[in-house]
Amino acid sequence: MVDEARPEAAYPDSYYAASANPAPERPVLESEIAPDICIVGGGYTGLSAGLELAEKGHDVVLLEGARIGWGASGRNGGQIVNGLNASLETITARYGKATADFVGTLVKEGNDLIRARVAKYDIRCDLKDGAIFAAFKPKEMAALEAKRDLWRKHGYDHFEILDRAGIRAHVGTDVYSGGMLDRSGGHMHPLNLALGQAEAFEANGGVIHEHSPVTAIKDVDGAPLIRTDRGVVRPKTLILAGNAYLGHVVPELENRVMPFSTQMIATEPLGERAREILPTDACIEDVRYVLDYYRLSADGRLLFGGGTVYGGTDPADIRAKILPALERCFPALAGVRVDHAWSGNCAISFSRVPQMGRLGANSYFACGYSGHGVVGSHLFGRILGEAVHGDLSRFDVFSKVPWIPFPGGRRFRVPYSMVGSWWYGLRDRLGV
Repeated sequence: MVDEARPEAAYPDSYYAASANPAPERPVLESEIAPDICIVGGGYTGLSAGLELAEKGHDVVLLEGARIGWGASGRNGGQIVNGLNASLETITARYGKATADFVGTLVKEGNDLIRARVAKYDIRCDLKDGAIFAAFKPKEMAALEAKRDLWRKHGYDHFEILDRAGIRAHVGTDVYSGGMLDRSGGHMHPLNLALGQAEAFEANGGVIHEHSPVTAIKDVDGAPLIRTDRGVVRPKTLILAGNAYLGHVVPELENRVMPFSTQMIATEPLGERAREILPTDACIEDVRYVLDYYRLSADGRLLFGGGTVYGGTDPADIRAKILPALERCFPALAGVRVDHAWSGNCAISFSRVPQMGRLGANSYFACGYSGHGVVGSHLFGRILGEAVHGDLSRFDVFSKVPWIPFPGGRRFRVPYSMVGSWWYGLRDRLGV
């Protein structure tokens, strides 16, 4: 977990931190407490689970090592993309039709949950509609059409296939051959979404302690015990929601996922140029393995992200890493001023299916959203809350999905994934 004495306990120099809604700093835990439920991690998973439980009247305390939304939940692309990283086709092939049919019933639930909470609690997070998958090659267009057809079988018919002229109406570039519009998708200010849910959690009786990094977690006579730098928590039930930032505190989870960093930049406000490059204000992600993603902020900046660094380290120069991709899409923006550049860690599982389960009878976890954490973490947080409340029906399905370890274990998972990323990146460049 994050050490509060380190500089990284403050928000990174991101556009999101610079434009965040006012929020109080919550107190450090400096005592011994015994709530019914303790949640470790103040990102979307923890907040979603906490709000689900607090609304039902549970006594819940949430511990965050830095600030609410400090990790991926407050640094991500802000795109609401339905589904999980692993496609329904992949889940069918790997785990069978029954599991795929179950996943198919809830691929849009995380999206719906976000929108419901924004409306219920009047969360000011610049929520907008429209998400586009952008394709470069006919082969990629065929895959998008197959995805549309498969989702229709599960009752979702929000997609519109776009030819070259169709996508050009949404994106002011000639690099794409077509794409697919998901009218139910969208985008928002991710840090403000986290801060709004934290406020809602507290309004329902939840308690948050920031700058309270967990230093040890133990099982004492069948009950969890959590130590922080200055306090102790003895809950009846523990939810681990730290994802890529749990560090070595929970060794049982360390091998299940691998941290990777992705980078973003925010340009200067673009004025009229903003509507020229994204006239319908949809968010965009391309369909390559190593993809680019971008959208407009509320004040007309281009927020552009991409790249992958396995192991969770940051590149030496984020601007130099991201700007060439931006300028390939939008040559007219060559030389545009960049006001913010930042990086952050996500966590991937080898199967690209989120991990959910128990560590002992009274400790639950969810992690490994593999780049689809905005909707996935909200959904899995809700399912964790349901399980702790007593409804294990959906939790049990996901907890039984087999865990696939990274080849080579902890020592070789980063080089293995780097080789895989290089190979698929080469295929992207060659168009095969």
